[in-house]
Amino acid sequence: MVSDDALKLLFDVSNSTNLENSLEILIHTSKSDSGRSNLASKTILPSVLNMLHSQQTPHVLSLCFKLLRNLCAGEILNQNLFLEFDGVNVVVSTILRSEVCSDHMLVRWGLQVLANVCLAGKQHQSAIWKELFPLGFLSLVKHGKKEVSDPLCMIIYTCCDGNPEWFGELYSYSGLPVVVEIVRTASSASFDEDWIKLLLSRICLEESQLPVLFSKLQFMDILDGEDTKSRDDKFSSEQVFLLQILSEILNERIGDVTISKDVALYVYGIFKKSIGVLEQAVKGKSGLPSGITAVDVLGYSLTILRDICAHDSVRVNEADANDAVNVLLSYGLVELLLVLLGDLEPPAIIRKGIKQSDNQDGASCSSKPCPYKGFRRDIVALIGNCVYRRKHVQDEIRSKNGILLLLQQCVVDEDNPYLREWGIWSVRNILEGNEENQKVVAELQLQGSADVPQISALGLRVEVNPKTRHAKLVNVP
Repeated sequence: MVSDDALKLLFDVSNSTNLENSLEILIHTSKSDSGRSNLASKTILPSVLNMLHSQQTPHVLSLCFKLLRNLCAGEILNQNLFLEFDGVNVVVSTILRSEVCSDHMLVRWGLQVLANVCLAGKQHQSAIWKELFPLGFLSLVKHGKKEVSDPLCMIIYTCCDGNPEWFGELYSYSGLPVVVEIVRTASSASFDEDWIKLLLSRICLEESQLPVLFSKLQFMDILDGEDTKSRDDKFSSEQVFLLQILSEILNERIGDVTISKDVALYVYGIFKKSIGVLEQAVKGKSGLPSGITAVDVLGYSLTILRDICAHDSVRVNEADANDAVNVLLSYGLVELLLVLLGDLEPPAIIRKGIKQSDNQDGASCSSKPCPYKGFRRDIVALIGNCVYRRKHVQDEIRSKNGILLLLQQCVVDEDNPYLREWGIWSVRNILEGNEENQKVVAELQLQGSADVPQISALGLRVEVNPKTRHAKLVNVP
């Protein structure tokens, strides 16, 4: 039962004699800073907690949660009252009650209360973490709803960000199932807020725990009775989702996130494992995601590598053996990319411009199509990022006869948006400050070898500034 004193205080402050009407009035008042401050001075928060504790109807519970959420939005007096009157235990025990936890919106509003409280500082975060980690978090995320997962991710990230040692608990034996379920929920139910991206960025990239989490997601969509040994070369939809999120994070935060060599090599391993799909691939009709698990793993691991190398190209240090790009290069990244690029059928404009003999026709039949729109572009972009101001990579590309191959990518291709721009960027990086490579291009142009119609037919030519030794492709007058 709600105490008479609690009811009287709510009625007096709201100037109403009906409980639901009183709560509605207070919710409206608490939307403003001044309203929250005024209500804090009247100490109504303990009365609202008393209401929650008294087994109210779902509608009254929803009003109580919304009022508490507003009261604790940046108002330290209310946040402290919440802690003083054991609000963490009251809210957690309420949202975990069987009759409440079946209503995911009630659970969402309850979690929003805790999310606002945890913003108050370490003492509040500690109370919430001790109450929920790990079993409470696991129970809540198993709702499988983004309405629950979003505020839950906010709570977890905010608590751990204020107490970095708790990130270690998250990817420990007891905490990892929580993160796995978060990924699983977001993969199937999506998400509306970016807290999960902050969480996965910290765990997978900054804390270098991608290998641990990725392996845990391998067989999440396995069918009952299926032999996992037959799945060793396959990927799950949850793994695709994780790579997609990490690709988005890196693309959005190039220059902000430093990737360890271990994470870079792990992604490279995923990429090499996934290239087997090219043997059976058909021409992709869309960009990423393609809807084909193996193709999406190939594509997202490729774009992650592209952006890792874009980040590290900002601070090139050829002498640093632990530099992620240098480590990738030492494991044959550029050589593999040139092979993959050479195995692809040429861009459409090149195919139309080349008159092939019967033997060449036969050889071209073995050329592989792009498994998704943008695959060729992403390979070229990664090569361009790897070669940026790295003379040993420039020389490697020349030694492997890759210069003409990359010149052929400086074209418009409807299956690879922005291929021409990335091709020009890559050729520019290959030629910059490298006289040997510049000589190769000059000889190709003189011999007509590059006129097929990679350069001249497009109205382009290579120019090298004699003073700066910078190369660029320019329009022919």
